Amino acid sequence: MGPILLAGGKEFSGDMCHADLRAIALAGGLSCAIRIIPAAAAPDNNHLRAGQNGCRWFLSLGASDVAVVPLIDRQSAADPQIEKVLRGADLIYLLGGFPRYLAQTLAGSRAWQAITTANAAGSVVAGSSAGAMVLCDWYWDPETEQLHKGLGLVPDLCIIPHHQEYGPGWSVRIRSLLTPGVLLLGIDEATAVIRENPQGRWRVWGCGKASRYIQGCPVDTAAGGYLTMG
Repeated sequence: MGPILLAGGKEFSGDMCHADLRAIALAGGLSCAIRIIPAAAAPDNNHLRAGQNGCRWFLSLGASDVAVVPLIDRQSAADPQIEKVLRGADLIYLLGGFPRYLAQTLAGSRAWQAITTANAAGSVVAGSSAGAMVLCDWYWDPETEQLHKGLGLVPDLCIIPHHQEYGPGWSVRIRSLLTPGVLLLGIDEATAVIRENPQGRWRVWGCGKASRYIQGCPVDTAAGGYLTMG
């Protein structure tokens, strides 16, 4: 299994450069194929702008092969051409937006199979905010205030993005619903956690912190620190 990056939001900003440059390095360097999935931003018709922001960001970091994948709904998630593109990607980045829409778009699709196949072969899979939420076993849907089963790329984990803003309100409700044994992790904006290999620990990158909830209390780890998820 390849590396995984989970970001707390405010992607494509200056404070994310170290995390994203590390993801690029893990994906093979500046010539790696970076493919951006904007589906989570489609419900409010923001996918074009958000995708182009991502392209501009990675190009500004020196990457040379960056493209937005036109994956915005169930129909495009079933497209064999999109499946082929994702299988050939070195770094796949899921943008933020609406987590339930994103999860429902990808679940059981050809696109999701391609993403997991690419990751199993060593490609980096990254997500920010909603994109990070759905990669985990469980995610919180703020629209319905319900906990839903995620795509499960990262087992036994549920995250709160934008943690510095939403942590106090969301954590109490989420903890009351989480299955025992599932870790709740808060990630601040402009902050990411990266696991470089399946046996490795998660390292915190960015300007904020990651906060594991242990017996209901957040235990903070600042940038440069390592997390044990188990």
